[in-house]
Amino acid sequence: MFGPCQKESVLQYTLITSLLVFLLSTSVQAQDVRYISDTQYVPVRSGAGNEFRILHRGIPSGTRLTVHRFSEDGEWSEITTADGTTGWVRAQYLMAETPARNQIDQALAKAAQLAAENAELSTELADLKALREELEGDADNADATLQTLTEELAQLKQISGRSLQLDADNRRLTEETENLRAQVDMLGAETQRLQESLRSSAFLDGALAVLLGVVIAVVAPRLWPKRRRNDGWG
Repeated sequence: MFGPCQKESVLQYTLITSLLVFLLSTSVQAQDVRYISDTQYVPVRSGAGNEFRILHRGIPSGTRLTVHRFSEDGEWSEITTADGTTGWVRAQYLMAETPARNQIDQALAKAAQLAAENAELSTELADLKALREELEGDADNADATLQTLTEELAQLKQISGRSLQLDADNRRLTEETENLRAQVDMLGAETQRLQESLRSSAFLDGALAVLLGVVIAVVAPRLWPKRRRNDGWG
């Protein structure tokens, strides 16, 4: 029989053991991510022991697994592979990180990928440099073209200013020409009037001259004394 102190010690030990078992079972039930160790192939069995049948003959090293729980003795782990295979493997073949060999392979693959990306980026950089040079050449050509267009625009402005002046001079000359034409028409009309007047005056002068001649022809004989005849009777 146990004494009061021994019973109390046994009770505390039982409580502590139960608490540890509960904590262990809780941690065992929690899912965990592990990787197959450097062992080449690890078989998956239907139960926690070598006597259970094999579900998968060998998972290669570095395979990512989801751990669901551990066996009571901690030697086996229930896992699920990425393709959905669920079974038991020895816990000794599991590790928390990717095996070094796989890390090296991954690093080499990553290095090769980075080298390819670097080569691609180098090609793109060369293309960008060529494109930049081409754009710079286009920019220089654009500047030269802009300069030429600016000079041509200045010339056009000068020509436009001259054109405006010429247009104003043309309008002024047109008005002066119209005025001169009006004056010429007036002078023509005056010349026509003068010509008609001269013709009338010449006609009158001619008529007067004829009339004067007639008068002289009629009157002049009467103004001269008649000569006496010498008939011998005197």
